[in-house]
Amino acid sequence: MNFKKKVAAAAVLSALAATSLIANAQTIRIANQGDALSMDPHSLNESLQLSTTANVYETLTGRNKDLSLAPLLATSWKQVSPAVWRFELRKGVKFHDGTPFTADDVLFSLARAAGDGSDMKSNTNDIKEVRKVDDFTVDIETKAPFPVLPDVLSTVMIMSKKWCIENKAEKPVDRRKGIENTASFKANGTGPYRLRERQPNVRTVFVRNPAYWGKIEGNAQEVIFTPIANPATRVAALVSGEVDVMEPIPVQDIPRVNASPNARAVVGPELRTIFLGMDQKRDELLYSSVKGKNPFKDKRVRQAFYQAIDINGIQRTVMRGAARPTGLMVGPGINGWTEAQDKRLPFDPDGAKKLLADAGYPNGFEVTMNCPNDRYVNDAQVCQAVAANLARVGVKINLAAETKGTYFPKILRRDTSFYMLGWTPSTYDSHNAMNALMRCPDDKTGDGQFNLGAYCNPKFDELTVKVQSETDKPKRDAMIKEAFQVHSDDIGHLPLYQQSLAWGVSKKVTLVQMADNYMPFKWMSIKP
Repeated sequence: MNFKKKVAAAAVLSALAATSLIANAQTIRIANQGDALSMDPHSLNESLQLSTTANVYETLTGRNKDLSLAPLLATSWKQVSPAVWRFELRKGVKFHDGTPFTADDVLFSLARAAGDGSDMKSNTNDIKEVRKVDDFTVDIETKAPFPVLPDVLSTVMIMSKKWCIENKAEKPVDRRKGIENTASFKANGTGPYRLRERQPNVRTVFVRNPAYWGKIEGNAQEVIFTPIANPATRVAALVSGEVDVMEPIPVQDIPRVNASPNARAVVGPELRTIFLGMDQKRDELLYSSVKGKNPFKDKRVRQAFYQAIDINGIQRTVMRGAARPTGLMVGPGINGWTEAQDKRLPFDPDGAKKLLADAGYPNGFEVTMNCPNDRYVNDAQVCQAVAANLARVGVKINLAAETKGTYFPKILRRDTSFYMLGWTPSTYDSHNAMNALMRCPDDKTGDGQFNLGAYCNPKFDELTVKVQSETDKPKRDAMIKEAFQVHSDDIGHLPLYQQSLAWGVSKKVTLVQMADNYMPFKWMSIKP
């Protein structure tokens, strides 16, 4: 074991030991393969980040246990005109420092989420103006009728204007540039839990908010979050009782967890789609053996990559069945998905070779593939399998797998030629994925913010705009179907699968597993 690995292992053991010393009947110890990269709720639009900070900060609208929309900091909302929504705000709410929550915080937070450095722009890019009606009423005007605005706002968290100004955190932490501020390490929300301690990549401690305005159903007084990157160490910590909840369980270890006397596996479907993206904008790829041109601009090359991937083999051998192969960028449970349209192109290595030859690459070429190794279930192993598949058709993949702490800033800068990403539409509607992942990127508006390979088709964009404002469901669904067909015909991305959730849970713990992979502490309880 080299020095860095020894230090990392020692840090994990020290964190677990410290956790064990202070654990009691109402402390829940959670382990994950990675850490939230910041406590700033606008700095990274990534589910672990949002799930973690959502216990401290709140949104105007939230989710019930069945994922239906629920009131949070807004008690009600209605359309007062086709493009204007009025939100009535909850009275008597205080931030953790005692500052009252008012409309000024909403105006400030939505502007912050739309500003420089924010990773939440795709959730605010259709907002034209936010107006204060009174201290507990705001009007939000959109650029066009936007029937799913309340759903979109369910992940845009509200911060204290006063606290941000006092702590020089008026702008979000920009993960692309590595810039940090007070909001990176401290937090002041209205949520059911407060941040007590933050040691990035070691442990983060949350404590119950005694002044919370709402009901906290669970009994956890303290939640200790510890990142444990090594899957074997994470599973061992669960079955030995050193942690109470962990995720994800490596799919091959689910039987071991279920056989242990202390824990069980909680398995369910996830709304996240895992896919591969390709740089389709640059005239020459950053990381490829091909000079003077970009092979990914040729549909035949994109299709060759698609048909070279043995997705059923990956499902069977790498994911052990805990994945659902997909031909679309959204899956079941997302409005606009249809089984009839969710068909993959056939696995066809010989056809892939011919396509590459027709495109001028009879001997293939070399390209770097960026991949996380601690974000999705078996992510690095899936990328290794993809690389092996592509090697069979002459494409040499230089696999660059790294921790998400460096991976996300890199790909979000579009410093990549070929990459893996996972996406859960936070609105549970196809427009979210269309707008964020497939629309032509525009850094000024936030359109296509996570379309990191810059796929672009004006017809698709036209349909995305129409879907946004269409209120007739059959017409809207028909537009979504047409847009997905455009994207599929273009081979805009390479959809792979929807992964399954697998949480390891102590038999002393009760919780709610949601298909968006959020983990609300307020619904967790532990027995003595």
